[in-house]
Amino acid sequence: MRAVTGVWRWRHNPLRRATDRREAWVALVALLLMVLAAPALGWVCGSHTDDALQKAVRAQRAGRQATTAVVLRRTPQAPRSVADPEVSSERGSQTSVVARWKAPDGTNRRGTVLTTSRRTGPGARVEIWTDLDGRPVSRPMDAPTARTHAVLAGFGATLLAVGLIEGGRRLIVRRMVRGRYARIDRDWAEAGPDWGRTGAGS
Repeated sequence: MRAVTGVWRWRHNPLRRATDRREAWVALVALLLMVLAAPALGWVCGSHTDDALQKAVRAQRAGRQATTAVVLRRTPQAPRSVADPEVSSERGSQTSVVARWKAPDGTNRRGTVLTTSRRTGPGARVEIWTDLDGRPVSRPMDAPTARTHAVLAGFGATLLAVGLIEGGRRLIVRRMVRGRYARIDRDWAEAGPDWGRTGAGS
C-alpha cells in the first residue's frame, strides 16, 4: 500500500525527483510480484510436488503389501521412540523382534523386523510390510502425508520468491541511491570552487 501511495504522492509533487518516482515504481512492481506472482509460483510448485508424491504413494502401494508375522523372540535391542515423518499416524516406539511370515509366493520367511505393536512376546502376531519378494520394507507413505509435504513445499517456494523479490528491490534501490549521491557529489565538486567569488551568485 505504501508503494501505491508513494507513486501517487510523487506524481504532482513539485519537489519530486526522477529517482523518487523510479523508486516508488520499483516498490509498486515488487509489491505486485509479491502479491500475485509469488503465490502463483508457490501453487505451481506445490501442485507439481503433490503430483510427484502421489505417484510415489501409488508406486509404493503397488510394490508393498501388509502381512502378518508371528514373533519368535525379541532381540536384545532396547525399544526406541520414533516419529515416522512419512506416515502421519506412525508415532510410538519400535521394538526389534525375530519373526516368521509368508512371502507373497507362499514361501516361509524368517528374519528380524521392527514393529510398533505392544505385544511382542513369542507367538504374538504383528503386522509388517514386505515387498513383492517377501523382504521386510518400511510402511509406504500415505496420501495425506504426501499432500502435507506438497503444501509445505508450495509455502516454502512462496516465501523464497518473496525473499528474492524483496532482495532484488533493495538492490535496485541501493544502486539508485548510490547513483543519486554520485551525481550530487559531481555537482557539488563543480560548484564548490566558485563559492565566494564575484558573479558566482553568492
